[in-house]
Amino acid sequence: MTSAPAHDPLASRAEWLRQARSHLRAADPVLARLIDDRPDFDPRAWMTQLPPMDLYGALLFQVTGQQLSVPATRRTLARIQALFGGRLPSPAEMLETDPGKFREAGLSWRKVSTLRDLAARLSDGRLSLDVLSGLPDDELMAELTAIPGIGPWTVQGAMIIALGREDVVLPGDLALRKAVRVAYQLDHLPAQQEVLAIAEKWRPYRSLATSYLFSAAFEPAGNA
Repeated sequence: MTSAPAHDPLASRAEWLRQARSHLRAADPVLARLIDDRPDFDPRAWMTQLPPMDLYGALLFQVTGQQLSVPATRRTLARIQALFGGRLPSPAEMLETDPGKFREAGLSWRKVSTLRDLAARLSDGRLSLDVLSGLPDDELMAELTAIPGIGPWTVQGAMIIALGREDVVLPGDLALRKAVRVAYQLDHLPAQQEVLAIAEKWRPYRSLATSYLFSAAFEPAGNA
């Protein structure tokens, strides 16, 4: 009896990308142009520049990045990692560490309070990373945005980074709104609802479409 062929995650990923790109190309001529201009684009390549993150780590990353540029966020994140031997802290470590250390690393007191509140809920059982990771997008959003200092943008980014959710868009992200303005040749900066309306045709691959728009905004065609 012959054994079943081994599952090849890379082949599965390639097939998923092929299907997703085909769907987006057919659904939206603007995305069709962005996709065709970037034949070798890897939507998760930027993830290799980030430290390994579970859901808590991704939320820490997102909270750190609120109202900050990407370079400033990475500098602060590096200082936080330096406190823990080059990695991000667990919820327990966040609670055990003097809050002033995080303030010295570059977090505002508000961000320190948010991350400690989240860490406390994960440590005392009010929240569970395993349970949160298995929730549908809307339920995960509701659970996490109940915490002061965590809004939709923070959760949406964590969904993409830590959970690999495939149908997430960040309508409140200023860089994405600017990218939409340029790609769709709008004469104004689109509001969040306008971004969501444009993104409706991208379902169920809004995460991939968002990645292409970010690529178009930050990298020249042919170098993505």
